[in-house]
Order: sequence, then structure tokens, then C-alpha cells
Amino acid sequence: MSVFNQSRSRIIRLIFLLAFVVIIIQLFYLQVVSDKFSRLADENAILRKTIYPPRGLILDRKGNAILKNVLTYDLMVTPSQAKGIDTVFFCRLLEIDTAEYRKRIVNAIIKNKSFRPSVFEASLSPQKYARIQENLWRFQSGFYIQERPIRSYPYSAAANIFGYLGEVDTNYLKKHIEDGYVSGDYAGMTGLEASYEKALMGERGMQVLLKDNFNRIQGSYENGALDVEAAAGSNLYTSLDIELQQLGEKLMSNKVGSIVAIDPKTGSIIAMVSSPTYEPGYLTGPERRKHFSELYTDARLPLLNRAVNASYAPGSTFKTLQALVGLGEGVISTTTTFSCSGAFYGCGSGKPMGCLDPGTYYLKTGITHSCNTYFANVMQRVINNPKYPNVDSSLRAWNNYMYAFGLGHRLGVDVPTEQKGNIPTPEYFNNPKRFGPGKWNFCSFRSVSIGQGEVTATPLQVANEMAYIANKGWYYIPHIVDSIEGGDKFGLLDKYKQKVIPMNLADSIFEAVHDGMQGVMESGTGRGSKIPGIVVCGKTGTVENYANIKGQLVKQPNHSFFCAFAPRENPRIAIMCVVENSGRFGGTYAGPIVSLMIEKYINDTIDAKRKPLEERMASINLIPPLMKQKMRTKDSLQRVKEEEKALKNELKIIKDTLQSEDNLTEADIRAGKSSDNKQPRDTQHKKPVKTDMMAPEKQKGSGLNKKDTASK
Repeated sequence: MSVFNQSRSRIIRLIFLLAFVVIIIQLFYLQVVSDKFSRLADENAILRKTIYPPRGLILDRKGNAILKNVLTYDLMVTPSQAKGIDTVFFCRLLEIDTAEYRKRIVNAIIKNKSFRPSVFEASLSPQKYARIQENLWRFQSGFYIQERPIRSYPYSAAANIFGYLGEVDTNYLKKHIEDGYVSGDYAGMTGLEASYEKALMGERGMQVLLKDNFNRIQGSYENGALDVEAAAGSNLYTSLDIELQQLGEKLMSNKVGSIVAIDPKTGSIIAMVSSPTYEPGYLTGPERRKHFSELYTDARLPLLNRAVNASYAPGSTFKTLQALVGLGEGVISTTTTFSCSGAFYGCGSGKPMGCLDPGTYYLKTGITHSCNTYFANVMQRVINNPKYPNVDSSLRAWNNYMYAFGLGHRLGVDVPTEQKGNIPTPEYFNNPKRFGPGKWNFCSFRSVSIGQGEVTATPLQVANEMAYIANKGWYYIPHIVDSIEGGDKFGLLDKYKQKVIPMNLADSIFEAVHDGMQGVMESGTGRGSKIPGIVVCGKTGTVENYANIKGQLVKQPNHSFFCAFAPRENPRIAIMCVVENSGRFGGTYAGPIVSLMIEKYINDTIDAKRKPLEERMASINLIPPLMKQKMRTKDSLQRVKEEEKALKNELKIIKDTLQSEDNLTEADIRAGKSSDNKQPRDTQHKKPVKTDMMAPEKQKGSGLNKKDTASK
């Protein structure tokens, strides 16, 4: 063999050898190093299914489960694997159109990438679940059914306390990046569901399942060796009395306002009513989004928890605190008297502040008969106290008392979005837009002395101040959850175990205020709300309020306030009620409601003789006029939208039936409906025949064509 041929043979052998080595290396990489094909094989044969743990239950003070779980089924999609399916048939099963299908797929990709599972439709109805389950094998590995526990509410009450669950969005995922949430998970958005999410959520598990070539589940993979069990969430034990809560919601039917009841010895909340409310199960199930939209746009604001989110001028209930300040500062004693001739004239030529019952009062009778003049004089003495160098420092001292009583700051209740109310400060009055430094005095804010003007408080704060007065100078931060099953691993309850003693006032000061509050119930403004056999200390309040209508402040019907604690000795309940825009005094509506709540809690029942009062209070409709107007406006707009939707549906049906795009418009349908509704009448003039409805041969020579007729 020639040298040339030998050289060429070696080159060819070397090329084959190199190719063989490359093939061996590639095979080694694909089979040993790379997991790409293994992963693809797994995706075709294995389903990794998230197991959502049952959320913790919520129980009331008697051990009743007031918030439970039931199973629902979500349809999950992995967009990258949902290809080549019969989308028309699939859409028919889910009762959607192909445009909606594409929209959901795109949303899933945007929210969670194409290769990750996302919720395609949450909480399938039983009918849809049955249809999908029967045909799931047709859709390869793109879709699967995911079990998920959702909430159920055996007592249909306390919606604003519990809150609701919602699907986590990108903002939630960013805020809770260390908590392991993924798109499609649900978490507490409001109420106790949000405050105790860490305790309630539990830990997700994983089930690895084997599929056949028709995407049907064949059982556990490797006998469940790779499965991870889910850990259920912890149960919450609350102080709520669910029967009392139900009674409160019944009494506040067709009213706007709130009731808050606290056990003064522990700070535990017994009932927290916000009205109007909603059926708690309304925000679960397949129509959750639709229902949420309805509630969100409701003029009555049922999603607003007025117990912690609404601030009101407290009115005459505030006089109990003014009495504590006056006695604590030493500017009055229990025997100090002030005379009222019908109004407070202590600010010179300014408009006098009226008083309902002229007379001469000392502390007890001033509280009992709620004399405005008495408490205007008390606060005037506090602000003009000579021991303070100027009005700034005396108002600051008054502020300190109010902060100690729990006003002007958030208490820290375990229900989210608590508001702090308002206590006016020197900085507020020193603002040039208000008065400016040195340009104000007591007469600038005299209405604060009777709980009007610049002072506001939440219902929770007013109930807490009743607990403070009942305990003679201390309270626990109000809270709903008393304990957590398995212990408080996250320290969520620590602050509720600490007694708050903000300042030292003598017991005799509180006893003097108790005397006046007991007098309210026995011979004063709350005497109509007495409870046989129970000594109640109470205080009425009638609160003026205004609404901003088109830039003008317009006087509205008064709010009705009532707050109390009972019994006087060893008190078991501190409570307040506000009925917005009732137009009457505190003892007219709020007083009887509070008395029924106290009786039910202490006696565990309402006496048969007072049952008619319960039914009367529950049946009275006190929805404010302004709210009714907004409701009517919304209903009118809703009817217009529904009519527009009905017209569009009718037009679509006509077009689908005639298989043509050149058909009636919405205006044509409206005109047709209008003419159909008119009564026929005799006439000598015949209307021209509509030639567009005639056979083609009869239209000839009419001088009209289809275009002319359509535009007529």
C-alpha cells in the first residue's frame, strides 16, 4: 500500500474514533450527567400534587366550632403541557368560550410561568367537577384536579371578625417571600384569618402519583416513599360568645353601627358586631369574585368593620372621662356644683352651648342627667389650671389622660386595620391653617368637653374605656383569641397577657364616677334600659354629625350612643353600641340594645317579658336617608347595566340565529320594544310597509334598497 493510502486510512480511522468518543461522551452526559430526559419522562409519567393542609378551626368560649373546613376542588393547568387538546370540547365542559380559555391561559403564564401549575378555575361546582373528572384523561398532562379545604360557617355570623381568604397575588408573594407561598395558594386577607395566618395555615404536603399513557392516576409512586404529609393548622380558642354575637347582629339588622362587648377582667372580646354585615359563606365557593365585587360596591359598606375602622365623636359618653380628669387634676371635687340656666355662657359673647335640663348639679347628678354646662366648666378649669404655665402645657396634660384612657392611639387589637381616632393636641391648634400659636384657648374647642368637635373614637376604644372605668384604672389590650392549640409558637398573644396601668388614680375617683353612671340607669337618661336584678353603670350619648355633600357640610340625623358595664360589683361585661343617624337620643335605641346584650350574657337568656323589646329593636329600620339615596342610585345604575347586557345578549342571539353580521342594532331592538309597548290606536293613515321584511321580488320598484332601509 502506498504511503499516501496509508496516511488516508489513518485519518479515516481517527475520524471514526473521534466520532465514537463524541457519541460515548454525549451518551454519558445525557444518561448520567443531565436530568433533562429523566425530567421529561417524569413529567409524562409522574404527577407531583400539592396537598393543602386543613386550616386551623376557630372555636368560641364554650368550645363550639364557629369556623370549620369543607373540601373544594380547583382545576389546575400547566400551560406548557396544555397543547393539542380539543379546546372547544373542554370549554363546553366548563361552560366558557374559547376567548375566556385563552385569557385564563395567558393570565396563568403571566402569574406563574408556563411550566408551573396555576389555578384555571377555583372551587368547581359539583356538576363541573363531575364532567371534568370523567373527561380529564382527554387533556393529557395539562390539567389536573386539586383538592383544597375552604371555610364553612356553621353559625352564619361574625363575618367581619373572621375575615376571608383570597388567592395570593404578586405583591403578597413579595411581602411573604420567606413563608413558602406560591401562585394559587390562598391566605387570610382580613380579620382573624389574616392576623393569625401563621398559626392557621399549617404546612403543605406533597403526593407523588403515577400516571398511565391516558393521564389516568394509577396510584402512589414507589408506594408513597417520596410523599410528604401535610400538617394541619393550629386551632384558635377565642373569647367570642357566638350566641351573643348572633343576638347583636339580629338587633342591629337594618341599622348602621356597631356593638363591642369586652370581659373587663381579661380584655377578651365577647362580641364584635358591625352592621350592615354579610353572610360569611358569601366569600367562598365558585362565585367568590362576583360576590366580593357586589359587596365592595355596596353603598352600605358591609366589608367595613365599623368596630375598629369607624371613628365617631363619642358625645356625652365622653363626660365620664372628663370627670376622671377633673377629679384627677383636683380642679373639682365630688361636691363641686355648677348651675345651668339652659346653656353654657362661659365663653362670653360666643354662641352659647345649649343644655337640655337647667338646674344646679354636682358630679353624680351631672353625669346622671348629662349636663353639658357642668362638663364645659370642668374642662375649662382643667385647661385654665394655674399650675400650668400656658394653654399648650395644660392641653398636653389633658392629652396624657386621654391617651392613658386608650384614646388617640391604636390599642393593638388582633383584628387588622384598627384606626386610632383623634385627640386634639397643641400642635393641631398651633397650625397656622387652624389658629396659630397663641391664638387659641379653651373657648376655641369647648365642644370637645362634651365629646364633640375635634375628638373622635372607635367603638372598640369606647368599650375599652368602659373596661378601664369598671376595673378602676387598668385594662388588658382587647383581643379575640385567648389561646392557640399547641402553644403560641410565634408570640402572637404575648402583648395580651400584660396588664396596662397607665396612671395612678384613687379608687374613690372611680367610685364617684360609678355612682353617677348607676344614677343614669336608675333615674337619668338611661332609666328606660334598666335590667331587673342587675346593677348596671351606663352612659348615654347623642352625637351630632354632618355629611359633606357637594362641598357643603349638611346636618344629618344624630347618632345614638350608649356604653355601660355590669354588674357594678365584680363586673363581667363592658359594652358600647352606636346606631348611626338614628335621629334620637342614646337611650332610645342604643340603650335598649345594650341592655338586651347584657341580660343575655349575664343570665344566658332574655326574660320572656322583655322578648317583645328584643323583637321591636330587631325590626326597626334605621338605615340613614343618605345611605338609602346612594342605594337607590346604585340600584338604578345596576338596572341600566343589566338592561344593556340583556340587549347585547338578545342581539347576539339574533345574529347567531340569522348567521349574518348585517342585522339589527341595539337601537333597533330598543325601538322595537318601545313600539311593542305602545297601545294600538285607530288612524286613517296607514304606515308604509317595511319593504326589508318582504320577499325580494316584491321590493322591486319600491325605490328603497337595503342600505336606505337600515338607516331610516
